Amino acid sequence: MPRFDLSPAELRSYRPSVAEPDDFDSFWQRTLESSRRLAVPAERTRIDTPLTLVDVYDLSFSGFGGDRVRGWLVVPAGATGPLPTVVEYNGYGGGRGLPHERLGWAASGYAWVFMDTRGQGSGWGTGGATPDPHGTGASAPGFMTRGIDDPEQYYYRRVFTDAVLLIDAVRAFPEVDADRIAVTGGSQGGGIALAVAGLSEGLVGVMPDVPFLCHFERAVGMTDADPYQEIVRYLSVHRDAVAQAFETLSYFDGVNFASRAEAPALYSVALMDPICPPSTVYAAANHHRGGAEVVEYPFNEHEGGQGVHWQRQAAWLAARLA
Repeated sequence: MPRFDLSPAELRSYRPSVAEPDDFDSFWQRTLESSRRLAVPAERTRIDTPLTLVDVYDLSFSGFGGDRVRGWLVVPAGATGPLPTVVEYNGYGGGRGLPHERLGWAASGYAWVFMDTRGQGSGWGTGGATPDPHGTGASAPGFMTRGIDDPEQYYYRRVFTDAVLLIDAVRAFPEVDADRIAVTGGSQGGGIALAVAGLSEGLVGVMPDVPFLCHFERAVGMTDADPYQEIVRYLSVHRDAVAQAFETLSYFDGVNFASRAEAPALYSVALMDPICPPSTVYAAANHHRGGAEVVEYPFNEHEGGQGVHWQRQAAWLAARLA
């Protein structure tokens, strides 16, 4: 795909005004407090795998509304901690999969935690294990418009709450150094990581990789690709719902979380990305409160830097921890 967005020079200074509700902070404070009151201790069960150099734990913790959410905890074999820790969130449509599919962080000496995304896991990969037991009103197929008529009912209110409460849970694990936790994720996972960075204190870093869920109003009008097109299809039928839909989305915009995120960040952006347009990534990065370094991949689409970028992340995080 050819470049279709702003020029690289324009992108690097792109800092738009993004809609932010007046009660953004109180909305999220109330949301998190209500679910924290229902939380019970996380459960970690050591499981047998063919992996001999890492220990694998099946993880279950309290998320939104006390719902049980699954994940993985993987640490170097025999590690007792406390270890620097990377908490990772997944891309759109994928589940937690199998623990051997992502071993880079644990093999590098970190405790690695991976969150299952509620209701997802059937679009690609090797599946998920966490249902989303909450219904919503009319929506288009996919997750982007579930509950879009009310921020209290919107799907990502539940997902972002799960992600923040996972940080609460892992801080109590003996393998985890509570003062050295970083968050990361690609695409949807990058958007979730930004939400966590804006809602959690004390993180050492955030590494959003080609992040999704940023600058909704621009993204929806700029790309004809899913998942943003789910919103377009919904609004093409619910023609009188435009204002309410974008008001709801403003509570979940990665730009608004980035402006509150105190941990420094390493973003990646692909300048030919038709799914997460580059300007939407820079909108978040250029508002990032704790400061952001952006790694550009000029000739890549949504795959971004892949393994090359993971090496950049590993070097950046090691330098932060040093």
